[in-house]
Amino acid sequence: MVESWATLGVDLHLEPAGSGGLRRGLTDALREAVRSGRLVPGTRLPSSRSLAADLGIARNTVAEAYADLVAEGWLTARQGSGTRVADRPVTPPAPTAPRRRATGEPAYSLIPGTPDLASFPRTEWLKAARRALSTAPFDALGYGDPRGRPELRSALAGYLARARGVRTDPETIVITAGFSHALRILGPLLRGRGVRSVAVESYGLDAHRGLLRDAGLATPALPYDALGTDPGPLDAEGAVLVTPAHQFPMGTPLHPDRRSAVVDWARRTGGLVLEDDYDGEFRYDRQPVGALQGLDPDRVVYLGTASKSLAPGLRLGWMALPPFLVEKAVAAKGHIDTCGVLDQLTLAEFLTSGAYDRHVRSARLRYRRRRDALAAAVADHAPDVRVTGIAAGLHAVLRLPPGTEQSVIQAATWQGLALHGLAFHRHERAVAEPLDALVVGYGTPSDSAWAGALEALCRVLP
Repeated sequence: MVESWATLGVDLHLEPAGSGGLRRGLTDALREAVRSGRLVPGTRLPSSRSLAADLGIARNTVAEAYADLVAEGWLTARQGSGTRVADRPVTPPAPTAPRRRATGEPAYSLIPGTPDLASFPRTEWLKAARRALSTAPFDALGYGDPRGRPELRSALAGYLARARGVRTDPETIVITAGFSHALRILGPLLRGRGVRSVAVESYGLDAHRGLLRDAGLATPALPYDALGTDPGPLDAEGAVLVTPAHQFPMGTPLHPDRRSAVVDWARRTGGLVLEDDYDGEFRYDRQPVGALQGLDPDRVVYLGTASKSLAPGLRLGWMALPPFLVEKAVAAKGHIDTCGVLDQLTLAEFLTSGAYDRHVRSARLRYRRRRDALAAAVADHAPDVRVTGIAAGLHAVLRLPPGTEQSVIQAATWQGLALHGLAFHRHERAVAEPLDALVVGYGTPSDSAWAGALEALCRVLP
């Protein structure tokens, strides 16, 4: 029986060429592959029989080409070891100067929005990945349900109900590749429902407003004051995007009366509330503020991610949707699951095994210590600066003396410190008192960089 070429040896891409015949062409191609470094010393080559079958030429032609290159010293051939690329002296590359920090590249970053990536629980994640993969059904590796893996949706339904007060079930959860992906799904969905305007907060991320605008939706700003975002002006917008548990970036929870008011508006008008619960796990001074979605699951779309609790690079998020929106959201997402199945299975195992809770509790303690160190250092070095918004989350707002925000940002640049001022997050039509402030992401630096970042911050404060 003739064996298929697909079952033999190892793959080696070669293109014998030249006018000297197949043997010479093959010899030249192999020699050039070794000389150029494409085949590094020690690389085992296919057997002459295997390579001949791959190239569709006689086995003797390959054997003779190998013999020529062994004689020249390019290859070695030993009984039981096969034919390999010979060890040859390699001219080291010219020494280069030590890499210097590029002009403008910061030495430290206190930009909010990222956790300490060095503290990602690699060992526990690997254990969860092994357990998840070993027990996954074969069909888990197929195209899958566009809502996401049922294991993860089931684990999330239980966790969100227990930890965040979310009222949902696996059938109404849709897995996304993060918050931005969720907005890309929801934007066209809202537009298709006749929505033309989504109200947003006076302070927030312009990237999120941009995704809504890309879907053809206007993004008027709601007023902001000491009680948080004011839903009073809401009228016929159709939807509103809010961060009620911990306003980003101001750091205040939405006042209970206003939580009720925004849900009442949605019930009265048929509008939708898009709830961004971006860092709900990290509350330090009292019990976490529960999800707004618990007040009315039929009018609130709950949006969460693993970006702050674990790492944004996982690209895992979720939507807990009102039942009447699930089918439309699935259609907008697409007909196959576009989120990595193995990471979904791993996160499901991470949640159900209790590893996620352990990690969050450990991270909460570490971030609280950083928050306390930040507040103490600012009080010592800049008593005129007030630290606010620190009851929860991974960032703090440092209220500066009037008129100093831009000069502090400039000084930070000179110190090699990346910082955002509050103006960076202000809506172009914000309805809020102008404030000079810094938004300091104390979760971003690694443990080894934290002390240096804090010292650099204190040097630039007025």
